[in-house]
Amino acid sequence: MRLVVAYLATPSGEDGLALGVRLARTLNAALDICMVLPPDRPLAELIQSNASYDDMLAEQAQKWLAAAVESVPDGIEATSHLIFNESFAEGLLEEANKIEAAAIVVGAAGDGLIGRHSIGSVTSDLLHSANVPLALAPRGERHSKVTGIREVTCAIGSRPGADLLLDTALQASEASGTPLRLVSLIALDPLEGVRRSDDTADTFRERAVVHAHENLKIAKSYLPEDFPVTSVITDGPTVEAAVNKLEWHDGDLIMVGSSRLAQPRRLFLGSTAAKMLRVLQVPMVVVPKEELK
Repeated sequence: MRLVVAYLATPSGEDGLALGVRLARTLNAALDICMVLPPDRPLAELIQSNASYDDMLAEQAQKWLAAAVESVPDGIEATSHLIFNESFAEGLLEEANKIEAAAIVVGAAGDGLIGRHSIGSVTSDLLHSANVPLALAPRGERHSKVTGIREVTCAIGSRPGADLLLDTALQASEASGTPLRLVSLIALDPLEGVRRSDDTADTFRERAVVHAHENLKIAKSYLPEDFPVTSVITDGPTVEAAVNKLEWHDGDLIMVGSSRLAQPRRLFLGSTAAKMLRVLQVPMVVVPKEELK
């Protein structure tokens, strides 16, 4: 298994690399640390040097990548890739598909004002086009002392595609031996989701309980006997309030599915996941609408 890490020599890049290392150790995966540069720079003619601006930039990028690979702990295979593409996101996706990576890992943008997750332009492009899971590292992830994933939380809704998310979470948890927590979020504000005209908070909660029990039954039938898997139902007036009721620990991550608006085998960050990002302090993995065959 290989994981692509979108790297920049910035705190955001270090956050993404830190999450990549944690995932690689948990999943016994190798890291492909990638930096994307544009194929040409109009400023080149302004640089008075024996080497062109492009050459200077590429040389510095190679040094940054070498330092990043050197920082990866012993026991984890790491390779650097310098990619030339007009689009950072497109370059990462092409590399991920070429090496058949299991996921792409990115750090949060550095200019967010609220919470630890902030979506920059590159991450936004990936969240609306990637055909592999995307792991989002919150700001400050590089400071964590946790070496592996402590627990996987899977936020499962009842819309089409949720079974694919559950399958992905089950496979990842079993492969790594990481405890799995299945979560059903209930936002009681009618504006938070599509409801039947005769719905009440009680009827909506009752359906969520049935749905949660069904998912837990599926998980237990798939995973080995006595595998640590639990199911939790949490509610609140909003998605954010429901998420804040959950207990989180350093080393946890959450997996969510793509919006129903996503194209087949593509990501699309839905409104519920976007609201969760406002308050989450742990990494999020967004899974494409359909599994790759």
